[in-house]
Amino acid sequence: MTRAWILPTLMVICGSLVAAGPITRGSPVLGVVILLAFLLLALVNSPLIFPGSIGAVEAQRRSESDGRPIVYWRPGCQYCLRLRMSLGRRARRLHWVNIWRDPDGAAAVRAVNDGNETVPTVFVAGRPFTNPDPAWVREQLSPSA
Repeated sequence: MTRAWILPTLMVICGSLVAAGPITRGSPVLGVVILLAFLLLALVNSPLIFPGSIGAVEAQRRSESDGRPIVYWRPGCQYCLRLRMSLGRRARRLHWVNIWRDPDGAAAVRAVNDGNETVPTVFVAGRPFTNPDPAWVREQLSPSA
C-alpha cells in the first residue's frame, strides 16, 4: 500500500521545495501557485482519484451478476489515469481492482498479458482488453449499468 503513495508524496515534497524559492525571494503568490500545482499533480496521481477498489474475486462475482466491466489498475499509471479521467462519473459504473492491493487481481492481469502487469486491463463479459481506448470503454457501459 505504501508504494501507491510514493509518487504523490514526492510531488508534495518537491512542490514544497520548489515553492520555497519564490517565497523566500519575496514572491509568495508565485510560491503558492507552484505549490498548488504540485498538490494538484499529487492528487491526480494518488489512489484517491479512483473509485473504491474491490478484490478480483468480488469483482468477478459482481460482474457476473450485473454485467459491468472490470478495470484492473494501479496507482501512478498514466494510462489508468487517462481512462479514469475520460470516464468521469461513469467510472463508478465499473468495478475497479487495484492490482497492488490484490494479489488475485495482479495474477489475473499477468495471465492475460504474457506474465506482465500491464494496466489498465479491462474485462468485458469475461474477455480481456489491455489498455483499451477510453471511448470504447464508455461504449461498453450499458445505460442500466
